[in-house]
Amino acid sequence: MAVPKRSLKAWLFGFYQDPHMPRHSDSSLRASIDSAKITASSANSRSNVVKKFLDLVARHHLPVYLIDPVILKLLTSDSLLLKESDQKGQSCKLLCTERKFITFALLAKLWKYDSALAHSAGEYGFELLELRGKDPRLAGMDDLSGMEIPLHFLFRLQSFAVHLVVFYERSGNYLWHGPLRLKSDMDKKFVPFRKLDFGRYAGAYDRPELLLTSLDGLQVRIPKNISRFLDEVTGARFLECRYKEARVFYQQYPYDTSQDAVEFRKKAKALLLLAAETLNSLGVRFWLSSGTCLGWFRQCNIIPYSKDVDLGVWIKDYRSDIIAAFEKAGLPIKHRFGKVEDSLELSFQGTDVKLDIFFFYEEDSYVWNGGTQAKTGKKFNAGMDWVLGKVMGSSGYGASVGEERFTDLDFADDAVIFAGTMEAMIGALERLSEESECLGLRVS
Repeated sequence: MAVPKRSLKAWLFGFYQDPHMPRHSDSSLRASIDSAKITASSANSRSNVVKKFLDLVARHHLPVYLIDPVILKLLTSDSLLLKESDQKGQSCKLLCTERKFITFALLAKLWKYDSALAHSAGEYGFELLELRGKDPRLAGMDDLSGMEIPLHFLFRLQSFAVHLVVFYERSGNYLWHGPLRLKSDMDKKFVPFRKLDFGRYAGAYDRPELLLTSLDGLQVRIPKNISRFLDEVTGARFLECRYKEARVFYQQYPYDTSQDAVEFRKKAKALLLLAAETLNSLGVRFWLSSGTCLGWFRQCNIIPYSKDVDLGVWIKDYRSDIIAAFEKAGLPIKHRFGKVEDSLELSFQGTDVKLDIFFFYEEDSYVWNGGTQAKTGKKFNAGMDWVLGKVMGSSGYGASVGEERFTDLDFADDAVIFAGTMEAMIGALERLSEESECLGLRVS
């Protein structure tokens, strides 16, 4: 995703946004800020470590920039005033926090790997830990090996560490960093790995516009739009496409190379990119949903016979100007079902491909979205849950996978039920037909 417009991150390679993943919150960052008070001597020591690191990377022409969430949060005006008032007399007011590490990023495209970096780090007094992983850009259905590339560098000096995260460009015009995985022979106490902000999962980000500024007397590059970058941090977890499973799927169901399938996939991906640009311009979070998500998860591609594109959006992120924005982008509204407070669904018409946006509602212990049958106008949300709850609540129904037990999956007027035996399945279908009749539904 290039700034200012953003494309759909990792359509072919992964699904980047997990609506339920743990997020950095203002309260957690505030707690970090409140605790970021250290002695003057300790601050000066850490400031010297950061200065040595910046001298080292400048010597090797490494284009690094600051991505430490706690420090970037301090750069907001209110927090900066608080920090300055709390640490009067200290020369290191921003780059020195109570944490035992600071985080920078490196754009791999602008740097050629040089093994001499390790030798130079030693000359500066640093202990260096390099972590590598397989390059997902080389992975695919035909080749699952992937060569190893550097993902993370950790420079330690005087019990303080600099975490350098390497970002790579991926197809789709966005930046990606890999997970931080220690090998068995590595020192697991080298740094407080569990507290690091980057590396627990792979992540995907826009390419930021950078600003050179002075922090504590040191020249440091930072994201120009700090708020936008911090917002990205909260939803950056990246899930790689499951190439092995996709290859197994295509062995059983060969890849459709017909002209119609090729054309549909091309148009569907173009529609996804346009939809992503439109929603991102509004600041509306979204994710692949329904059949589009299934295509990514099962076969790393668009399902050629699905005939539409599906996205999910939290109803709390709904904006009244969504329809106008899509129509301005050349996607006229085709259907509007439900209401904002109940079962909202929007459909837009692309070039021979329809875009469906389903809005999801959060309740106390579950999430739901309603569906409306276009031809009849019938709505489906709690009704299907009620019917399936009565059917699958009986003993003998459902299937176990490990320690989990599944009874049913339902989406609008489509339902999947699980049973351990054919006899139980037949019984469940008979009960489903009986219970549905009271709501005016008929099993086809």
